Amino acid sequence: MPSRIRLEDRACPLSTTAQHVGEWWTLLILHDAFDGYTRFDQFQQSLGISTSMLTARLKTLVADGLLERRPYQANPVRHEYVLTERGHSLRPVIVALAAWGNRHLDPSDRSMILVDAETGQEAEPVLVDARTGKRLDDSDAYVFTAGPAAGEAMRTRYDELDRQRRSRSAGPETGAR
Repeated sequence: MPSRIRLEDRACPLSTTAQHVGEWWTLLILHDAFDGYTRFDQFQQSLGISTSMLTARLKTLVADGLLERRPYQANPVRHEYVLTERGHSLRPVIVALAAWGNRHLDPSDRSMILVDAETGQEAEPVLVDARTGKRLDDSDAYVFTAGPAAGEAMRTRYDELDRQRRSRSAGPETGAR
């Protein structure tokens, strides 16, 4: 029986991202950080997380470069956890995940919604290609392919998927010989 592939063994941006934010407490801590929480007690009170779990998750977020640990009080020493630029860059991911969840809930069951800060109007987040403005949720218009760092297995995978797509788009051959 083949052994399971560890995430860190996959040369894939999805597995790399999952290593950083795949644990659900991590997503919730980042969400609170986007809401302006910076202190251990704020995170703990908001999330109801154990001190040991919160300590471990915060250490990981700091080690991953998503949060920066800074002293805010000297005696006794107290630290705050501030989003780094890398951490801020995850906001669209968190927004997209929350929007996906809300799309699958009855509007009356939504515990939070994204709104325009000025108008209060509910936002409807979508992913678009920055170059063309086209929506990325059309699975036929945008597909993954092997990148420059892809290994042989990934290149083979995407070569085969490309052949399958071309075969489907060509349709059945017409005319008899």
